[in-house]
Amino acid sequence: MPTTTQIIDSQVHCYGKNTPEDPWIGFLQGPEEVNGDDMVKAMDAVGVDGALLVSPFNIYGYDPSYILDVHEKHPGKFGLIRPFDPESPSIAEEMSEWASTIGVVGARIMLRDPSWGPDHPGLNEIISSSSRAGLPVNMMCSSNLELFKSLAIKHPETQLVIDHLGIVQPFEPPPSKEPFANLDQVLDLAKLDNVAIKISGAGTLSHKPFPYEDIWDPLQRIFDAYGLERCLWGTDWTRAVLLLDYRQGVDAFRLNDQFSESDRSTLMGGSLKKIYKWSPQN
Repeated sequence: MPTTTQIIDSQVHCYGKNTPEDPWIGFLQGPEEVNGDDMVKAMDAVGVDGALLVSPFNIYGYDPSYILDVHEKHPGKFGLIRPFDPESPSIAEEMSEWASTIGVVGARIMLRDPSWGPDHPGLNEIISSSSRAGLPVNMMCSSNLELFKSLAIKHPETQLVIDHLGIVQPFEPPPSKEPFANLDQVLDLAKLDNVAIKISGAGTLSHKPFPYEDIWDPLQRIFDAYGLERCLWGTDWTRAVLLLDYRQGVDAFRLNDQFSESDRSTLMGGSLKKIYKWSPQN
């Protein structure tokens, strides 16, 4: 049965059209535009109460202006997360300003440069300054779990969150032949008490149609290793549009009878409320 408590998506994106007046810096798979009204309409249609709104790096880089505008229009629906530049000379000041902004719940690091190591000053400053501000740090680290592990060990006082299961996910079908090939690495990180994990985009890893019956055994191993109190359901909407629609991303978990009502409530919102100290206000 569906949960009657708040459902909160741990990751969605909003962005404007790619125009000469407001150009994207890169490309993100998805619709040509998903503004705040679009995202709220999609959430309301399937009974999702709120979401963590992550500024899309491939479109806006380190500039969070767009999601700040969305939050201003829909203040009760979204908690805000933005990526930080490890090469910036003013990380501490930027973090202080971000942490004092209404609606902010976290920071993000994109572990995208293979030359970065665990002693990189910018990476460590983002984590340290985020910890001082009381913000969890989300990390896009699917291709660099060893560096993530080293940073997590160096900063045991900081709440870190692995984005998207720590697994490389497809932007279009089909997924790789062995989508959970690095699952053991992901499970190993559960030994670190300061690490949580987003169960986001999971349906995109399936070789079968909704309700994606081939993903549940590996997901259960993640649930067992981390405990549901460190697992945060999410969709990664809109990146997943070529693989599943928003309702499928929700209902694969909401209507799955392997979860008790209590477990579903924890996975689909309860753990997020505790880790980010935020909940939607409708």
